[in-house]
Amino acid sequence: MERVVITGIGLVTPNGIGTEATWQSVLRAQSAAAPITLFDADERYATRFACEVKDFDPGVFMERKKLKEVTRFIPFALAATRLAFEDAGLELSDEEREDTGVFIGVGLGGLENLERCTLVLEHKGPGKISPYFIPSLIANMAAGQVSIAHGLRGPSLAHTSACSSSAHAIGEAAEWIRRGRAKVMVAGGAEATISPIGIAGFSAMFALSRRNHEPERASRPWDRGRDGFVCGEGAGTLILESLSFAKKRGARILAEVTGYGATSDAHHITKPAAGGEGGARAMTLALRDARLAPDAIDYVNAHGTSTPAGDIEESRALTQVFGHHALDKKLWISSTKSMMGHLLGAAGAVEAALCAKAIETGRIPPTINLDDPDPECVLDYVPNQARERAVRHALTNSFGFGGTNATLVLSAMS
Repeated sequence: MERVVITGIGLVTPNGIGTEATWQSVLRAQSAAAPITLFDADERYATRFACEVKDFDPGVFMERKKLKEVTRFIPFALAATRLAFEDAGLELSDEEREDTGVFIGVGLGGLENLERCTLVLEHKGPGKISPYFIPSLIANMAAGQVSIAHGLRGPSLAHTSACSSSAHAIGEAAEWIRRGRAKVMVAGGAEATISPIGIAGFSAMFALSRRNHEPERASRPWDRGRDGFVCGEGAGTLILESLSFAKKRGARILAEVTGYGATSDAHHITKPAAGGEGGARAMTLALRDARLAPDAIDYVNAHGTSTPAGDIEESRALTQVFGHHALDKKLWISSTKSMMGHLLGAAGAVEAALCAKAIETGRIPPTINLDDPDPECVLDYVPNQARERAVRHALTNSFGFGGTNATLVLSAMS
């Protein structure tokens, strides 16, 4: 089987446009949470803050005349992908484009345009609905628009599995390369759901933090005072190549995708299974796929959403899988959602990219706002300040509504 390596990363996140901007922000432990500006989040909304991508001009990354065809998640995907290609220094021949696919995970798609056009229909009638309405919001159009922009004629798929979407996209893209069905895959995720219906919907589930008086302190994974996640948005794209193809073209290799595990809790539409059982099995499968013992993992970028139940169950799952390696605090764990919020369908890709950066730089991002640890969460969550450590192997978790779980293992090149 082919080995799969990461040669390029592109990030568009609340912490910065570009991989280095995002990376330096999280190392500085900067929160991107602030009052919502994308719509008027007045006093009727229980939650009035989020982690928005700031100063983003979609016209920099696509033709301005085509902006009417898209909603916010699509330009995010186009931007992240262009940045990833530039980072990889990858120029494909026409023949190579035939075999290059695009897998971009999206959870909800163009939610804000669905809401907007519903109001147009109600107040102005069906004749006023844009012909671009459907293509602007369906989840697969992130991959579709990326494929069109770069002339990539291999498989184009949208993995939609809630907050596991882009982790699944990366894992499945790696499998295509492993089986020799592609030499290059563009894999990642995109999401933009900071809209009235998005915030109201998550609030109705009591899923969001309501710490409106200090939003920058609202996302606090594993802290006793956590009260829900903070909604984020953005995109992350990884360029995956077969090791043989990357070596042949002299590519810089950032990390290797060595393990992938996917499971279902088969338990509840939103609540994790007791003990994080489904997540534990996903981690175990990923370790088995990577042919690694649990004590080989140096760093875990956890799902770590800052929800009361989810953080406890993931902590239990980590304890079950890693045992004394975790309990003795030899395993370092952090949640970058504490700084950029929860990017939903894009989270897995962005967090995998941050694992690759940890491997490349030997720096571990912190979990901010972890001031009063929950007594049921006893592991080393790298509180409040980044640390330095040689990282040979990193693991990242993405868990989603419906009980879907995905785990990736990334490794330094041996």
